[in-house]
Amino acid sequence: MNFFLLCMLGLASFRLTRLIVFDTITARLRMIFLEEVTENEPEGEVVYLVPRGNGVRKFIGELVSCYWCTGIWVSGFLVAFHALFPVISIWLLTILSVAAFASVMETILQKFY
Repeated sequence: MNFFLLCMLGLASFRLTRLIVFDTITARLRMIFLEEVTENEPEGEVVYLVPRGNGVRKFIGELVSCYWCTGIWVSGFLVAFHALFPVISIWLLTILSVAAFASVMETILQKFY
């Protein structure tokens, strides 16, 4: 594995993980596995996301509520997918890497404007 591919995998993993864990477009899917619990704290109401159910549903709920946990699985999937299907995966890695790079640039630029 060369350095360029490692960078692509890293950026793609970052973007796909954020898509699964944080992005609004996947919120409805996450809520199949998570429920919102509101608690009154001294600072005001706080909403927590808690895994639903038992077994696989609870496991997936725990997974999608943890950025670090999801990142490990996403990274493993992308590396294995690239090892098995390098020609197809390079397109997916490119799209996710460019999107990750663009989101990082947008975040940096918003600090200045």
